[in-house]
Amino acid sequence: MAAVQSLLRPVFALVGWTFAMEGWMYATRLPAMTKYKVKTDPNFSKEKLNNQIPASVRWKADNYDHLHEAPTRFYAVALGLALYASTSPASLTTNFMATEANLAWMYVGLRIVHSIVQASANPVMIRFGIFAASEITMLGLLIKGATAVWAAKSSGSVIGL
Repeated sequence: MAAVQSLLRPVFALVGWTFAMEGWMYATRLPAMTKYKVKTDPNFSKEKLNNQIPASVRWKADNYDHLHEAPTRFYAVALGLALYASTSPASLTTNFMATEANLAWMYVGLRIVHSIVQASANPVMIRFGIFAASEITMLGLLIKGATAVWAAKSSGSVIGL
């Protein structure tokens, strides 16, 4: 069960961070909408509404949106690995899925750093470098996960293919 928990903790941490970004977004966006007397109209495009507030306020909302895009693959892979860990006899060993859990935490850390950079100063090339690092980390997690699942048949896992 330790392997399952080690894979689920980063999932819950990233969901919690997404809620934190949502709070930051509303804490800056709602006062800005009042301060700048933002006109709302159901016929306005998102861009027309966003053009009424400063970019530094919009960055939080942009990041909140990003946390609903790229991490979807992370959730799928991490939850798939947790399911695999819960059905594998190898999960009784203490180091089972340790590399995968470390990659998951690295991904979460990079997403948090990406959020802070984007929501505060938004230097695009620095943000891109952090994003690229998170994508490479995600690819590593995917490769480790795919390798584990495809090898499951020979290890006696319940979900062997």
